[in-house]
Amino acid sequence: MSLFDDLQLGFFTEAPAPAPAVPSSSPSSSPSLSSSPSSSQPPESDRGRQVRGRSALRARTAVLFSRLQDMGLRGVEQLVLMRTRTVMVSLIGRTLRVHEGYSEAPETVLRAIVAFATARTRAERLAAREVILAHDVERAPVARRQEPARPGDAALLTQLTEAHRQLNAQWFGGTLKSIPLRLSGRMATRLGHYDPGSRHLAAEIVMSRTHIVRHGWREAMHTLLHEMVHQWQHETGRPVDHGPEFRRKAREVGITPAARRDVTPLERRRERQAHAR
Repeated sequence: MSLFDDLQLGFFTEAPAPAPAVPSSSPSSSPSLSSSPSSSQPPESDRGRQVRGRSALRARTAVLFSRLQDMGLRGVEQLVLMRTRTVMVSLIGRTLRVHEGYSEAPETVLRAIVAFATARTRAERLAAREVILAHDVERAPVARRQEPARPGDAALLTQLTEAHRQLNAQWFGGTLKSIPLRLSGRMATRLGHYDPGSRHLAAEIVMSRTHIVRHGWREAMHTLLHEMVHQWQHETGRPVDHGPEFRRKAREVGITPAARRDVTPLERRRERQAHAR
């Protein structure tokens, strides 16, 4: 139901597209990116630009890796610069992955990356996380996938928008922003989710159309409130997760203080329990 399962600076919401890795032992001999053969080769000028681009990225990676090592980075065998929108920094095994926007970050941010990679406690990692995320990096705009509207969507969205306004006034003192709501037919397991957006995209709440139709308006309002708590987290500068702050606020607004909840109708739950005995 949330955008992120756990915000640990490894925002694995999409697979990273790694740049060439720089091994610790020999940065200058790092392998170049390989691609599958194709019958239609790009023009010579395009291939030249791609080669120069990869060479420049390898050089940036080597320089950054050296700087991080000078600042105390240990236990990391290779550095990978990524070109993703959501993964900022992640440590998997002995490979440190860093968004390429941090390659020219101030020293304080680079030292935070070192602290994140070498942290021995969760508190140390969270402290480093705050410094890293405070440094904004440019991310490429990505268009959201649009679904064709279905009969009745306009009226349903009008009702959801009004419900958001009323719940905002009732539980959040009207402090939440008025944001777009969208219906989705692609949610197989989630009931809804809050998308905080980016520099290029506005925040939005997405609701499962199937969930509303199948489980009814009361359950839909429960889900909407859940996503509004995530909106409150984001707009007040808190991590968007299901941690203690979420659970406290969820209890305050009267919803299940958990990432998941059982929306099976009571009658079916009783039948299921009877069959299990």
